[in-house]
Amino acid sequence: MSQDESRVSIPVIEERLRLDKHEVEMGRVRIRTKTENYLGRLSEELERERIAVERVPVDREVSEPPSMREENGVLIIPIFEEVLVVEKRLVLKEELHVHRERTRERLEKAATLKRTRVEVQREKRARSVERPTALKTGPINTRSTR
Repeated sequence: MSQDESRVSIPVIEERLRLDKHEVEMGRVRIRTKTENYLGRLSEELERERIAVERVPVDREVSEPPSMREENGVLIIPIFEEVLVVEKRLVLKEELHVHRERTRERLEKAATLKRTRVEVQREKRARSVERPTALKTGPINTRSTR
């Protein structure tokens, strides 16, 4: 046997993975909005204040004008008049008594309101795309063994 025949070459092979990424259309969606009307209810308590004015005759002389005052929740506003006599006197002619009355009532009213609903619908896939996976093989290192 010759020296060349005693040597045997064995290729050493290693596989490597390579990953390729591609954008693929998986499908489409269609979005539609729809505005609809619905009946909403409103409930609120309202407060109302009524004022009644009562004229109360007094016809009394006073030395100085009384100021506006409040008695038992009633606002009293003095009204003056000067009267000519041999002498001038201040006479309280009348008072205005202002009474307050508060009431409460519930208000319920219907109103038409709007809201938007969104509907998403998937469309069928337009085309089929394969995802390639490539394997690359080839000799890495070649050694000679005896």
